[in-house]
Amino acid sequence: MSEPTTPTQLLIDGKFVDAASGETLETYNPATGEVLAHVAAAGVEDVDVAVAAARRAFDEGVWSGLAPAERKAVMLRFADLVEQNLEQIAYLDSVNAGKPIVDCETLDLPDVVGTLRWYAESLDKVFGKVSPTGADAVGLITRQPRGVVAAVLPWNFPAAMLSWKLGPALSAGNSVIVKPPEQAPLSTLRIAELALEAGVPAGVFSVLPGPGEVTGRALGLHDDVDVVAFTGSTEVGREFLRYAADSNLKSVGLECGGKSPQIVFADAVERDVDHVADELANAAFWNNGQNCTAGSRILVEAAAHDALVAALQAKLAEWPVGDPGDRATKLGPLIEPSALERVLRYVDGAREAGATIVAGGNRTLESTGGWFVEPTIIDDVTPDMAVAREEIFGPVVAVLTFDTEAEAVRIANDSAYGLAASVFTHDFERAHRVSRAVDAGTVTVNCYGEGDITTPFGGFKTSGFGGRDNGLEAFDQYTEIKTTWFALGS
Repeated sequence: MSEPTTPTQLLIDGKFVDAASGETLETYNPATGEVLAHVAAAGVEDVDVAVAAARRAFDEGVWSGLAPAERKAVMLRFADLVEQNLEQIAYLDSVNAGKPIVDCETLDLPDVVGTLRWYAESLDKVFGKVSPTGADAVGLITRQPRGVVAAVLPWNFPAAMLSWKLGPALSAGNSVIVKPPEQAPLSTLRIAELALEAGVPAGVFSVLPGPGEVTGRALGLHDDVDVVAFTGSTEVGREFLRYAADSNLKSVGLECGGKSPQIVFADAVERDVDHVADELANAAFWNNGQNCTAGSRILVEAAAHDALVAALQAKLAEWPVGDPGDRATKLGPLIEPSALERVLRYVDGAREAGATIVAGGNRTLESTGGWFVEPTIIDDVTPDMAVAREEIFGPVVAVLTFDTEAEAVRIANDSAYGLAASVFTHDFERAHRVSRAVDAGTVTVNCYGEGDITTPFGGFKTSGFGGRDNGLEAFDQYTEIKTTWFALGS
């Protein structure tokens, strides 16, 4: 792959600039271990300048004060420009995050374009209300943008997660400062360049690459940031709550980790084991398992265990590991060396705890210099094992068995997380009962998925709170509800 072409400086107040300190961070190609680019690393001084520009733009109304139809026109131009540059941005995510190029071109970037368009089209269709009053008063209930939003983003879907925050936050009229993932900041910088070209005013959209413990922390503690929208680990999510408590009690929306159960009843396996195995493999291995909703726990009814595990093993031939630029590749590299080490450590720990490594479990393609690991199936797992309880964030799936519906629900809910789950059965009443009983923000039946742009996405328990991505509900994170009471005849 050739060197990517994209800005590598900070975007502040409509201009690409070096960090005040002159510091940079290295960003890598996970498939080769080679440095791709040196990107400016924002410090506290840069955060202060960006927040001041964002606040000035908000207060002056250059974006927040526009008529909704005017904001909509700019957002639609923005979406069009992203679509026109789709292949380049897809390439940036592939080379910088190790994602298979086909996934970037056919899933991630179309999602970006669709999300920007959907919120552009929605922004003038979210109405306020009039409260029921007597003849002597009128009560108006309206929404207004919150102000300065800081979006702190993960590396597993760099462009797609950007759009999930940027679409509703910008469309609502806020100024938005994005801290892209230090591991994969390149697509965000290119998309920001297109936002300026589309007509987003200076100061309204800034991008501050940098380490989380510096740049993210400074945004979280800043007294003039009104909202932090964070997607990432539960551990870091807790830090943003502390930052809010130690500063201005800013609103914090968290979308954090998961340990999603895939509950498989025997009737689903008996009817179509191939379909079930397809969905489970996709849930476990899509994006290399580096996905907060990854179906990393398979709970299978004991009577169907052997047939399902055999079918799942057979599916591994359809998940080749390789260069993410190769269109035949389904599994690229892990994002960084520490991720490779973590995944292999969990596999070794499961083996030592008495589980069986049915397939995979090893580093592969080591000669490339990249951080590749085989897709891995671990059987004979018990609910107390680390691989059944902790988020691995790699292509590793643990298989557990159950005998009764009640046992399946108990095992599924025996987790600190509650982001997503799937239920496989053709008994409608059971599907309904189990879906209601499982602690998860999204439950899919007879498939793996996360819904679409029309359905809110978020979790229960330590998987997050404080808002939802997607759907009209996403506007809740980025708008304030205001009551205006008119006394009549006084």
